[in-house]
Amino acid sequence: MVDKGANPDRAIARLARSQHGVVTAAQLQAVELSREAIAKRVEAGRLHRLHRGVYAVGHSKLTFEGRCMAAVLALGEGAVVSHRSAAALWGMLKPHTGPIHVTVQGDGGRRKRHGITVHRSSTLIAGLSLLRDGIRLTKAGRTLRDLHRAVSEETYRGAVRCALDLKLISSSDLRSEDDLTRSELERLFLAFCRRHRLPQPEVNARVGPHEVDFLWRNRRLIVEVDGFRHHGDRSAFERDRAKDAHLQRLGFRVLRFTWRQIRGTPAIVARTLRALVGQESLTPNL
Repeated sequence: MVDKGANPDRAIARLARSQHGVVTAAQLQAVELSREAIAKRVEAGRLHRLHRGVYAVGHSKLTFEGRCMAAVLALGEGAVVSHRSAAALWGMLKPHTGPIHVTVQGDGGRRKRHGITVHRSSTLIAGLSLLRDGIRLTKAGRTLRDLHRAVSEETYRGAVRCALDLKLISSSDLRSEDDLTRSELERLFLAFCRRHRLPQPEVNARVGPHEVDFLWRNRRLIVEVDGFRHHGDRSAFERDRAKDAHLQRLGFRVLRFTWRQIRGTPAIVARTLRALVGQESLTPNL
């Protein structure tokens, strides 16, 4: 809300405080600043042009939130921070340098804006975004879906773990391979072993006090196949690592793969397993 009756510079400062240090040309004009008055403030260093029609007030060293706000204001109504930038605002990833990712409604070409990566979506509706600290961004679940198509599997998994820790999502919100049941994962992994001519492992075998997914006992090799639905929360992550440490003390090597790794890079997974199951056991059976 712009107070037209107030001193223009005070009104601008008050507005900038509520918008992470940035204002639009339309907002400046609403406090009765002419184009000439805006130009004079730019020349004097009181305003700093960030994008067409968007200015930083007082200085140009904005926070990450300020850069995101500026990008959304530059693209107008309906624009939302998305992808890696939204993940950073949610706390799933660290703030990044480089262009801010913004999604706008529609399926046409992307509008070129310096410092902004523009995405278009025909499925971006009001229910998939919200205001957070004054900035409109995609909801946590939509952010992760967008992010998964744009970053490495390692980065995505880290973002999901942070989202679970921050209680932005629950494990029931996760989809795709994480919806596979344990029996489906077992069946698919055994088929993977046959396809790549790997020795068939024991399934759900006991090793000490633990049940493990797949075991090549004579090679003292264990493979656990993870999906976030079953292993995505922090407490499960920590239990898995404690289990792995105990199995290693018993003399077993433990490898963990996600189904996306097995499906997406099968040659790498198969090559790793072939190298290990082809080795002679170096320790006696327990």
